[in-house]
Amino acid sequence: MSTNKETLLKGIKIMGGTLALLIAAPLILNSSFKNQDHPFFIPVLGIGIICLIGAIYFGFKGIKTLMKALFNE
Repeated sequence: MSTNKETLLKGIKIMGGTLALLIAAPLILNSSFKNQDHPFFIPVLGIGIICLIGAIYFGFKGIKTLMKALFNE
């Protein structure tokens, strides 16, 4: 039972991107809700929600890739 190193590296890269989104999404959403009277409230809120959904999606995808690399599915 050996580890597929290429798939493992791919999974780690995905999880690194997920970490960036996990940090950026709450910051963007917080900034959006602090400036509700600003004209860019809706676009910034939309970007924050997209980052939040992306963090969840890439989190699951990264974990799935890591499991595939570790257990050779």
